[in-house]
Amino acid sequence: MCGIVGYVGSRSAADIIIEGLERLEYRGYDSAGLAVLNGQGIERRRSVGKIQNLAAQVAVSPLVGGVGMGHTRWATHGAVTEDNAHPHTDGDGIVAVVQNGIVENYRALKAELEAAGVAFRSQTDTEVIAHLIARHYQRGQRSLADAVRLTLAELEGPSAVVVMSSLEPGLLVAGRVGHAGAVVIGLGEDENLVASDTLALMVHTRRVVYLEHGEVASVTAADVSVCDLAGRALHKDVATLSGDPVQAAKQGYRHFMLKEIYEQPQSLTDALRGRVDLDSDQVILPDLRGMEPVFPHLRRLHAVACGTAWHACLMAKFMIEDLARLPVEVDYGSEFRYRNPLLEPGSVVLVITQSGETVDTLAAMEAAREKGMQSIALVNVVGSQAARLADGVIPLNAGPEIGVASTKAFTSQVLASFLLGIYLGTRRGVLERDQRAALLAEVGRLPGLVGELLADGSDYARIARQYMHCEHFLYLGRGMNYPIALEGALKLKEISYIHAEGYPAGEMKHGPIALIDESMPVVAICPDDRVRSKMLSNIEQVKARGGRVIAVATEGDDEVGDKADDVIWIPAAGPYMTPLLAVVPLQLLAYHIAVLRGCDVDQPRNLAKSVTVE
Repeated sequence: MCGIVGYVGSRSAADIIIEGLERLEYRGYDSAGLAVLNGQGIERRRSVGKIQNLAAQVAVSPLVGGVGMGHTRWATHGAVTEDNAHPHTDGDGIVAVVQNGIVENYRALKAELEAAGVAFRSQTDTEVIAHLIARHYQRGQRSLADAVRLTLAELEGPSAVVVMSSLEPGLLVAGRVGHAGAVVIGLGEDENLVASDTLALMVHTRRVVYLEHGEVASVTAADVSVCDLAGRALHKDVATLSGDPVQAAKQGYRHFMLKEIYEQPQSLTDALRGRVDLDSDQVILPDLRGMEPVFPHLRRLHAVACGTAWHACLMAKFMIEDLARLPVEVDYGSEFRYRNPLLEPGSVVLVITQSGETVDTLAAMEAAREKGMQSIALVNVVGSQAARLADGVIPLNAGPEIGVASTKAFTSQVLASFLLGIYLGTRRGVLERDQRAALLAEVGRLPGLVGELLADGSDYARIARQYMHCEHFLYLGRGMNYPIALEGALKLKEISYIHAEGYPAGEMKHGPIALIDESMPVVAICPDDRVRSKMLSNIEQVKARGGRVIAVATEGDDEVGDKADDVIWIPAAGPYMTPLLAVVPLQLLAYHIAVLRGCDVDQPRNLAKSVTVE
């Protein structure tokens, strides 16, 4: 969710911070601010709305200095106001802090501080941190790093903070407790940076250090030192970032989301690259080799995720149960961590996440680890917390996904689940070589088929124009296309703010049929598969009640074409790849409706790319 950028060096901190925050806009936010040490003290600029509002303030009233930090806030405690925007300071303006996360015990801490005479100027939990640090700091009688350590030990809930003080002007202190999102330190030449996302660092350096739970870093232009909450020095390995920051640019597309939809032939190719051996008809997943002794005796997978990734978990259930004959239970991360799940011996937790920083997913991994369970992560950000916590990793290789509403990461998650199904089926001895050969031939055609689908010139804008004023949609699918119906509905509601529901089509008569009339379009996923006749029956039932149908159907299916009001055609493919072809038109339909409604496609209201608080 929130973005953090800090800088220590000889260049203009404000310029670097604003540029870094702009690179993190995809995470979602509703206000922004920065603070700079100007030689006399801490000077702040804060604004509601987009970063350009903040940049305009700084252009009128510049901030001069080489040490500073900035933040984009997504409101959790307190309204969207300038007073609630970060950074927050203590009462004397000596300490400034930015935070990602939630202070779960902030009410008790705030009451204690107020009783001691502290006056609060915001409604946020973050301001509590500033006053606690100031109390421990004792106006420089204790080091800033020690004050931060002592404060973090008092906090309940996940928090990632960056702090600076006018009394130690060449220093930033960063700390992290729990899973409140990443804290990454970028190592430069005579300068260092701190950020919540490597994307803000890559234009300056590729050498980074990741902070883990319970670690505090003191960052100057010349040095970085890390200790634990007890003050013991820690050795930290330096990682080297890969990837091209140019990929984060729109490259001529109107929106990042549209660019990422059209990148799917490449992202799917990259998800397959190096993982399919056609000579032996094998799937190769090298980052799972350490877990291979577990797989022949595996009894169950617990698939855990949130949002779009949860829909990928449902797809994984269909695929892995079919291909590996292995039971798969699917949980929301937020439910898994609280429902005391039965994690019996012989089970492995499978987490699916784009960012690798979603707090509920990470908490599920920790809960599983506490019970002695191993975990596999399907994750797009290789240096993320999920990737570091997991016993085995399948990188999605989708590249940076900037649009808040996931598109290419979802299709890569599903494709990786398919490969995992073949991999497990082979090691469990339930998939013969001829079966694998047919499956791998099917998946090998997928990137090309998606490319054909994106190049066919279907008039999504025309269809979108017909339905853009509707306020309710119903999406129907059967089998593996049921999770695709859920995902299509989620995409529409995320970016167009239209209420949409996904349903298994066989359940239509058990409630949703009561809603159907000419004002509620039904999107029917009706490819040429083994339940096509059942879906045709659903379409007829909708039409009999005056409903309008947008069908996603296999090219050349005239019967569907005759029954539906509008049809989006997809190429013919095998049963496992057809759902991946069906979801692409639903992404484009949602996109075009949202654009026509004037919505902020890349940064929908109230949503964040990486949800790092409950």
